[in-house]
Formats: sequence, structure tokens, C-alpha cells
Amino acid sequence: MAAANQVFVNLPVKDVSRSRDFFGALGFGVDSRLSDERAVCVMLGEGKRAMLAEEAYFAEFAPGREVADTDRTTEAIVSLAVGSREEVDVLADRAAAAGGRAYREIMDGGWVYGRAFLDPDGHIWEVMHMDENGMPDKTPTAAGTPRRSGGNAA
Repeated sequence: MAAANQVFVNLPVKDVSRSRDFFGALGFGVDSRLSDERAVCVMLGEGKRAMLAEEAYFAEFAPGREVADTDRTTEAIVSLAVGSREEVDVLADRAAAAGGRAYREIMDGGWVYGRAFLDPDGHIWEVMHMDENGMPDKTPTAAGTPRRSGGNAA
């Protein structure tokens, strides 16, 4: 696959080995070609990877910027879409068993179901399933903002 068709999420971590173990316990593989003692490249799915870099190494890629303290701030929420509600539960339960912490209440909007957890470094990961057949009918406006059509209530 060409690199142009991939998404890399870069996050700072305190302990690369602990992060490798945590995401391995969730069932994700590692791209060893892009991993070393300073960073681990976790394969989240086809064309989707998370680069988990030791904080000092991560800071080299953001000169002049402070690395977020995840005990006090949120720099991103990483959302992973999965194929079923059951897969949401399996992944969130694996995260808890591997040392992650549940975050937020379960989201159940009928057509969308999700759970969130904090990884060992305090990053928020959201796992969700969306049944596109049950989505409210909305059509985009010229500005790209969804607009309700045909009186469907959400």
C-alpha cells in the first residue's frame, strides 16, 4: 500500500514497552519496520496506524510546543469504527483487562453504539459501531453542514 493512502496518528507515551504490550493485548499488531526503543507503530487496520512515541522523541516532531499532560488535557480522541456492537464490547473489555480505564458512559443511540477507554498514558480511545442503514436521513448543505430532510427526527 502506498504511504499516501495511510493515516498515522502520533501520540506521546511515557513507556514504549508498556504501550506495545497494552495494544498487543487488544489484538493489534506492530509494524516492526517503523518501531524501535523510542516508538512503536501499532497497526489499527488497513492503512491506519498509531505511532506511539516516547515523550522526548515525540517532542522533537513538535518543536516549540509543549507535549500535552493527559492527566489535565485532551489533545485528541482517537475513534475506531468496528463491524458490530459485540466488537465494541470485546475491544473495550480487552482494554480494561490490559490496564486501560473505562471512560464515559456507554453511548447507545440505536444506530450508533460506542464505548471509550483511557490507555495507560491517558489518551482517549473511542470504539464505535454505526449501522448506516439506521442513520437519520440528512442531506449536506452547500457549506457541508448536514440538514434534516423530509421531517425525520433524530
